[in-house]
Amino acid sequence: MLKLTIAGRPNTGKSTLFNALTGTRDALVHDRPGVTRDTISGQMRDRNWTVSDTAGLENAKNGIAADSTNMALDAIAQSNAVLFVVDGRVGLTPEDIEWARLVRRKTKAPVLLLVNKSESGKRMADIHEFYKLGFGEPVMISAEHKSGFDSIYEFLDKTAPDASKVDETTSAPQKLKIAIMGQPNVGKSTLVNRVLGQKRQIVMDAPGITRDTVKIPVNFYGRDIILMDTAGLRRKAGVKDDVETLSALKSLDAIEKADVVVLVVDATKNIENQALGIAARIYDAGKILCVALNKWDLVEPEIRDEKLLKLKHQFSNSFHQIIKPMILAISAETGTGVQNMFRRIYEQWDISNSDAPTSLINRIVEKLVSDRQPPMSRLKRPMKIKFARQTGRHPMKITINVGGASDIPESYTRYLRRGLAAALNWEHLPITIEYQKDENPFDDK
Repeated sequence: MLKLTIAGRPNTGKSTLFNALTGTRDALVHDRPGVTRDTISGQMRDRNWTVSDTAGLENAKNGIAADSTNMALDAIAQSNAVLFVVDGRVGLTPEDIEWARLVRRKTKAPVLLLVNKSESGKRMADIHEFYKLGFGEPVMISAEHKSGFDSIYEFLDKTAPDASKVDETTSAPQKLKIAIMGQPNVGKSTLVNRVLGQKRQIVMDAPGITRDTVKIPVNFYGRDIILMDTAGLRRKAGVKDDVETLSALKSLDAIEKADVVVLVVDATKNIENQALGIAARIYDAGKILCVALNKWDLVEPEIRDEKLLKLKHQFSNSFHQIIKPMILAISAETGTGVQNMFRRIYEQWDISNSDAPTSLINRIVEKLVSDRQPPMSRLKRPMKIKFARQTGRHPMKITINVGGASDIPESYTRYLRRGLAAALNWEHLPITIEYQKDENPFDDK
């Protein structure tokens, strides 16, 4: 896949352009400069190009700005084409000239100069001054209003004619999407960098570094996956401004888009209600959950067994949807336990994509009912469980046909859920049971 990088100084509209080209809202957009910190990527609509939105280029010798700029320059160096974005309202700045010079040194790929925020000619600066950047004729666009994009498509089609259209007849298999979530500063980005084998995400000993949900394709432990690094989630009382609110909303949205969620917690501290609240959202969304006890190497060896047992009880008692929570000890810093965690995740994902034979499900349900009869209904009528089958995945869904009364209490549903999970090896998976007051569909066959 060809790589297209969007570059420029802060607040020129790069993230708005990224969202317009990919047809998503993956990039966080805000009037404040410097909101984008990590490089995020997405698939361009109607073209075989991967688009990368980079942080604004800034002069900084250390800190977040320096790390963000270095990552942006790395993305530029690896690109097949670059869109260099400037602000048409502000006009040419010394920073634009400086960064244009550096971009020319970093890449031999073709560069298209985009003068953004050009929707109002009256507010535009002198367009001719942008020729000084050395990228040829400036192209006037409005990323917000999606105007002037024809020139971008013409530029890309000229750069790589074979990538001009997406072949809709052949679709690539869907990759397993794994979201990395948790409270701030628990080691999410360190874990992502460990899996990638490189410093792709900014890591600092301070909360709130990651703001966007960053999707990164990678092959890890023999499988192609997409990692989703998310912003740290704090209690509402701790949220300081609207940028953090937007970041939190994107993190929660990642739950719906992910197949598996790794909830990273700090093993050196007690599990807070906030982490349990995130777990509840994951369970309710029907996603596979893996709790990663990060920084396990910092826990005193003599208390590890007790701490692990306590955590398993805490999660088991909090959420009846999961029979046995998948809680694994790791160290993102040293890599200990990371491969084993992903091996377990892959195993559970493969199990969740299978269908259990209907005959097997019915034998299991018959045995469970034989061992423990359903209680009488409120009207003192017997409940007859007639027929069961699997009707869904993600979450695993069992539909049971019942005769007579159908007000089966939740306690008996939990009993059936636990029995089915144990017999089908679904104990780490979210399971739902639905009752239908219908006759056995095979009665007349």
